[in-house]
Amino acid sequence: MSRINWARRIVVVAMIALFAAGAGTAQAASVSQAGVLFLKISPGARPGGMGEAFVALANDATSTWWNPAGLAYVPYNEVTLMHSNWLPQFKFNDLYYDFVSYVHQVEDWGTFGANIIFLNLGESIRTDETGRELGTFNSYEMALTGSYGSPITNDEKMAVGVNMRFIYSNLSPVGAGSEKGTGTATSVGVDVGWLWHTPVNKLSLGANLSNMGPKVAYIDRAQADPLPTNLKFGFAYHLVKSPYNTLTLVGDFDKELVYLNDDGESDPFYLALVRAWGDGAFFGTLIYHTGMEYWYSDLVGLRVGYWNDELGKVKPITFGASLKYSLYRFDFSYVAAGEGHPLQDTMRFSLSIGF
Repeated sequence: MSRINWARRIVVVAMIALFAAGAGTAQAASVSQAGVLFLKISPGARPGGMGEAFVALANDATSTWWNPAGLAYVPYNEVTLMHSNWLPQFKFNDLYYDFVSYVHQVEDWGTFGANIIFLNLGESIRTDETGRELGTFNSYEMALTGSYGSPITNDEKMAVGVNMRFIYSNLSPVGAGSEKGTGTATSVGVDVGWLWHTPVNKLSLGANLSNMGPKVAYIDRAQADPLPTNLKFGFAYHLVKSPYNTLTLVGDFDKELVYLNDDGESDPFYLALVRAWGDGAFFGTLIYHTGMEYWYSDLVGLRVGYWNDELGKVKPITFGASLKYSLYRFDFSYVAAGEGHPLQDTMRFSLSIGF
């Protein structure tokens, strides 16, 4: 009989849970009760440089993750590719995150899009009960999303969007110990987004309710975990907007909508959407993001940001920059979270190509 050496998996999954979605007690935020937390890792080096605040600004190909309503305001067809070595402080060279997104305008129909998320969890060793090695296997998680966004008002100042997502998690080819089956799971999720360019000059508001769907289970359906259902609400305000200089202030608020009932089991997502609002001190369960973006003549962009997750004790500062030529844009972002912090030195690189 064989078993899986889970030491590496436990560390990796725990860190992703802690730093991608925040941490806390089950009753306070219920974050630790969600599965497939890779869905909450924020893609795009551009948003990454602004403290991961982008839900009300979403106007490029990463809108397929941040806010599908933003697809209505992407100025042209665009593809974005991003790569990041995840949690670099752990020195796992095979732990990385990739994201590819594409948006395409269809006249009189709206804007369609798709993205692929891939999180490689690296190689593990399978052993028998005596510790004898039986070989290695690779673990990974991925999601495939289809998106649509369109204006809903005559002045095209307000838009809505929707995502449909297929989720696949492959942690191991066999169960651990005497468990039957495999360490793989699938699920589906839905996002709905809203974006409004308000009558207040230069102010936009946005929201995205993401990852609504059935629970994900590996071996035992009775132990299924909910998807990391999440609500983002935010604003974007153009402090300066001229032909050669643009300065934008952005801010997002996150609320995890997962809830444990009195039996210690997680509620279905449609109940958690309501009950999670009473799961503890309201403001203590929110994650705050804020950032600024400056563009000079649509050629060079600079960014700075910050986010505050009290429950997860994550309060990093972020920096970013862009170089743009014609319809090509290269983005870079960096996280400064403090010496020894798993997020310290996290860098995102992304390339966007319009056509």
